[in-house]
Amino acid sequence: MLDKGTCLRFYKRKDVQEAIIAHAKEKEIGLRYNDSFGKRPDILSYPREILELAKQGMTSLHASEERWENPLELSGTITKKEMDELRVGWDLVLDIDCKFIEYSKISADLIIKFLKYCDVKDISLKFSGNKGFHIGVPFEAFPKKVGLIDTKELFPEAAKKIAFYIKENIKEELSRRILEFENNDLNRIKEKVELPFEEITRHDLNEMGDKVAKLNVEKFLEIDTILISSRHLYRMPYSLHEKSGLVSLPIDPEKVLGFEKKMAHPATLLIPKFSFLDRNSSQESARRLLMQALDFEVKIEEERFIEKEQKDFEEFEIGCPIKEEFFPPCVNCLLEGLEDGKKRAVFCLMNFLGKIGWNKKEVEEFLKKWNREKNQESLREVYIKGQLNSFNPKEKLPPNCNNEAYYLALGVCKPDNFCRRVKNPVNYTLLRWKSHLQNKEEEEKKIQKIERKKEILKQKEMKKEMKKEKTSKEEVTTGEEMLKKEETITNKEP
Repeated sequence: MLDKGTCLRFYKRKDVQEAIIAHAKEKEIGLRYNDSFGKRPDILSYPREILELAKQGMTSLHASEERWENPLELSGTITKKEMDELRVGWDLVLDIDCKFIEYSKISADLIIKFLKYCDVKDISLKFSGNKGFHIGVPFEAFPKKVGLIDTKELFPEAAKKIAFYIKENIKEELSRRILEFENNDLNRIKEKVELPFEEITRHDLNEMGDKVAKLNVEKFLEIDTILISSRHLYRMPYSLHEKSGLVSLPIDPEKVLGFEKKMAHPATLLIPKFSFLDRNSSQESARRLLMQALDFEVKIEEERFIEKEQKDFEEFEIGCPIKEEFFPPCVNCLLEGLEDGKKRAVFCLMNFLGKIGWNKKEVEEFLKKWNREKNQESLREVYIKGQLNSFNPKEKLPPNCNNEAYYLALGVCKPDNFCRRVKNPVNYTLLRWKSHLQNKEEEEKKIQKIERKKEILKQKEMKKEMKKEKTSKEEVTTGEEMLKKEETITNKEP
């Protein structure tokens, strides 16, 4: 807990007040009073406010990742649409947190290097005040639009995708660097992070197919993607930290590995020339980073989809080749023949047919016939044979529906109502085939039910007939017995 004297001595500094106010422009501000928080929304406009707040018991200051036209309009009942209209931009703030600061430093260093690799020039860094770091890229470094969408409207989705993109690209090197730092001693890492081996290790397959233990940093070192959300606050530069009593100090991104906590002591702190989220940025230096992060997210989604589809296909047995009546519109359009794009069509068709139960010979015969009869200018048969040499049915899916280089570019994407349910032509056919099998099974069940009813009725009729026959026989027998009795009586009369 911070004592009031420490806060007053630090926050009364003019250079500290001016640095805080410069950072607060267009930001929603949250104030903390040791264990409690002040009312939101709030803003800061004048340097003298800082000392007055410290006199009232304020211990730390926090700012929003988003920038607002008027932060005071952010009421608790504000709608998403109203927030989008009020938002004028957002800064990318990556929060690195670990119990052991040396690991946080390694992570921060790798992220900074990766941002530079992506051509980002406007990179800033600050010590969080305790055990981590905040890495920032200002809104000015991003393009104003992505396609037809204003970048300011892409929060928090774009920021989350960037964080995920960075995290995925550095995780292997981060594991290696931490192991190297500890001389490959997992026991030392275990002791420092206070977690069992099972949680800090994962097992991957090497080239020989053997399981190899690797360090799993995600269990003890966070690169925040979850807390990137609307109205989420981070500790402001030059704010004190309640637990450590240290300052959240901007530092040179080039010198993160040489940072020492004593540099952030409030009694000896000097204001550096580095600012956090400097708005005087290079023009759109983070454009490539944003575009690659958005593309990467699409790629990951495709891989997950393909993996799921392949698993579904493995579980679904196709007893015989599925016929053309179940093909999707795009495949049927391809089969009508093309002027351009025939090679791409061959790639799509052979993988499509291979995934729906056609064997290699059937695929070859089908493609040759299609090439010969449907295309005005046929491909050379040697090309088709060459493609089929390395072709293995069931191995690959054809391109997904949203792959613009294929169905859209070839002009064959003409979706029907069923297409909205699928992401791949194979999925379309399998769903229709499954539906056909289910309908067929239901029809067979109905027929069987009707047949059973008929059989039951037939049996009932037979029983009735048998009963009638039995009754008739009994009546005849009774009549004959009566006649015999009458004859006996007649014979006895004198």
